[in-house]
Amino acid sequence: MAFLVCSGSRSSKTFKPKKNIPEGSHQYELLKHAEATLGSGNLRQAVMLPEGEDLNEWIAVNTVDFFNQINMLYGTITEFCTETSCPLMSAGPRYEYHWADGTNIKKPIKCSAPKYIDYLMTWVQDQLDDETLFPSKIGVPFPKNFMSVAKTILKRLFRVYAHIYHQHFDSVIQLQEEAHLNTSFKHFIFFVQEFNLIDRRELAPLQDLIEKLGSKDR
Repeated sequence: MAFLVCSGSRSSKTFKPKKNIPEGSHQYELLKHAEATLGSGNLRQAVMLPEGEDLNEWIAVNTVDFFNQINMLYGTITEFCTETSCPLMSAGPRYEYHWADGTNIKKPIKCSAPKYIDYLMTWVQDQLDDETLFPSKIGVPFPKNFMSVAKTILKRLFRVYAHIYHQHFDSVIQLQEEAHLNTSFKHFIFFVQEFNLIDRRELAPLQDLIEKLGSKDR
């Protein structure tokens, strides 16, 4: 299922979390644990691996949660992110992203931000729905390449945050969504830092913000 419907009015598009963790499953319990610890306000503590839990499963549950959060956050500003306003997928003047998924599009292509994010979120959705990569059943092992796939997903999801902050933060403020965006991004950054999931060079477009968020917690 495509992340964006290519139709006339962009404002009519709705964005809903596409990936649900089955209620009653161990992953659902982990998600509930994550939500409860987030409520404590201590994000550094909230991202830590719960005692006795499997690292792959913890990363899987949180990756699904971040996908859903970013899905909704981007959904609030789609009317401002158009082929005209964002002809390239960028994060400020120094960083531009070209899309390739290694399967359908092997050679990186230049495209608009909405098209890039369409490709990106559809690709992530496909990974999350693949039971061989993200098993939802108890006892089914994670594949050996799971960590590599999760790192690629998170690296790409970061680019949506970077685009929103650099190109659409004025719109976020206008919509009074900045607290929501900042909390979501802070949670995301503390999580990837805790498990070293994104190379520091990839984080460069938002390095100043990352340092500011981190310094507030010291």
